[in-house]
Amino acid sequence: MLVAFGLGAACSGAASPPTASAPMRPGEGAPATPAARPEAAPQQAAPPSPAEAQAFVAAVDQELRELRFRSARASWVNQTYLTDDTDALAASAEEASMGYLNRTMKAATRFDGLALPAEVARQLSLLKISTSLPAPSDPAERAELAALSVDMTSLYGKGKYCPKPKPGRATSPSRGAAPAGAAAAQKCLSLDEVSTLLKTSRDWDELLDAWAGWHAIAPPLRPKFERYVALGNKGAVELGFPDVGALWRAGYDMSPEAFEAEVERLWGKVKPLYDELHCYVRARLRAIYGKDRIGEKAPIPAHLLGNMWAQEWSNVYALMEPYKGQPSLDVTRKIKAKKLDEKQMVSLGERFFTSLGFDPLPATFWERSLLKKPVDREVVCHASAWDVGDRDDLRLKMCVEPNEEDLITIHHELGHVYYYHQYYRLPILFQSGANDGFHEGIGDTLALSVTPGYLRSLGLLDRVSEDEKGLINFLFKKALDKIAFLPFGKLIDQWRWDVFSGRTKPADYNAAWWALRLKYQGVAPPVQRSEADFDPGAKFHVAAGVSYMRYFLAQLYQFQFHRALCKAAGHTGPLHACSIYGSAAAGEKLRALLSLGASRPWQEAMQAVTGESTADPGAMLEYFAPLRKWLKEQNKGEVCGW
Repeated sequence: MLVAFGLGAACSGAASPPTASAPMRPGEGAPATPAARPEAAPQQAAPPSPAEAQAFVAAVDQELRELRFRSARASWVNQTYLTDDTDALAASAEEASMGYLNRTMKAATRFDGLALPAEVARQLSLLKISTSLPAPSDPAERAELAALSVDMTSLYGKGKYCPKPKPGRATSPSRGAAPAGAAAAQKCLSLDEVSTLLKTSRDWDELLDAWAGWHAIAPPLRPKFERYVALGNKGAVELGFPDVGALWRAGYDMSPEAFEAEVERLWGKVKPLYDELHCYVRARLRAIYGKDRIGEKAPIPAHLLGNMWAQEWSNVYALMEPYKGQPSLDVTRKIKAKKLDEKQMVSLGERFFTSLGFDPLPATFWERSLLKKPVDREVVCHASAWDVGDRDDLRLKMCVEPNEEDLITIHHELGHVYYYHQYYRLPILFQSGANDGFHEGIGDTLALSVTPGYLRSLGLLDRVSEDEKGLINFLFKKALDKIAFLPFGKLIDQWRWDVFSGRTKPADYNAAWWALRLKYQGVAPPVQRSEADFDPGAKFHVAAGVSYMRYFLAQLYQFQFHRALCKAAGHTGPLHACSIYGSAAAGEKLRALLSLGASRPWQEAMQAVTGESTADPGAMLEYFAPLRKWLKEQNKGEVCGW
């Protein structure tokens, strides 16, 4: 499952897995830790030297490359052929990588305090935080943790919602009339199918059934997750961290405490805009579903927002479009009318990158990617971008559907792919984003240039409004994704930080989850929940052990990147009107950023592309300024908050 090495990226419906080691061949063990090879170990350890540190880093680089290549191949097969056998192979790979990293990360502390060349010191620093799943040194516990990691992901990937048949009512999202007096045959639905129902249905009870049905897949994960936390924390302590959450927060070129404060600072800047959006959306939903179901100062029921986790709300745009009669923003309708297939949709994303001067995707990308859900086997459909090893073997794993959401996700995923392509020649420990928020934000930055004007040029919109009403419609729809996501992006890791630290006990997992969702999102479960449920486990990133703060950061970084690239492209109008499509100057600036990988602290990388060394939510607020002014007017007389 590629979680042992924290060198890559992993997405949210947008995604890319971190790198890890592969299963060992029969009779083969993981590479020896460079500083621990028997032939190199003297009777009494001599004081470390810069030359020894340089040799250590060089050996780690060589060995990680081989581990990464073999592990990525095993993980690709596992996620595209979900069986007990491929689960076992992936677990073997995970165990091998855990063992190697456990030894190597400890060995790297030998060089602490030594004056070293900057590149060597940076690689050693990154090595010490290079796992998102630290394993105990005990072989049995390490094997158990590896198996848990793969098992949770596999169970999630195989999850199905099996609704109870109802007389005269079919259970498929695309319903036909059932035979008179007959119960429809039961059909178990995948997450994609249940998600389609949430996007399209407006029936309270039907939405409730689908929401509760999918969340019912998660309780079997709960005991596995609890054990995963205990073993991961044991491994983190061995590496010198209080818990796994502290290890995750150490990956941002600042102390874990400073990073936690930074996240609160960023959220505080954007929360007022989220509150205005929440207030407006709740009022529109109340008008549809009634005051008895959505009170004046009540949270929004989680099943009404068009998304299984209420993380993005654009699927309910049609219910609350600010100005009717404006040119349609329904890109999905045009995609279906044009009968664009999976490859054609991915080609649209590729075309954007090549317009900036990037290389076309290699022929192997099209040969080896999985773009359509197979009918003959189980796969992990959650979208992810891959470089299988460090060999520029670029791939996309995604069950592409012909809709606007997937078109944007394709741009996001190709952002990962082109990031890999720009840095794959660097030392292996530099083959990552400046931080994980950078990796997640690049494709989304380009997606901000998918403006109505650009979509019209592709034939995916018929007309574009030039007046204020059209602008508000456009910004409102965009905010239903970008602004609505922010609190959800923050709270998933907030929940896990509390779990890892012990502030949230296993007996309170679900209650703590919904307390945070209420606090940050103003969202509540539509039916009573208890500790018999495990609602966090109904989200892929919890089941798969993928940290989530990257998405919160990316949501903010992308507007800051967009502002800088628009300036490079010579754009002088409003930020929301800018598209960098076709700008060689913007492409050159972007390539310079991607080529750095993780070789510099993220603050320096931010400085290189934006001229600013700190994250600035001001770019997002600038982009949505006209909408916020409009929302304030619309919310007059409403009791906002929850």
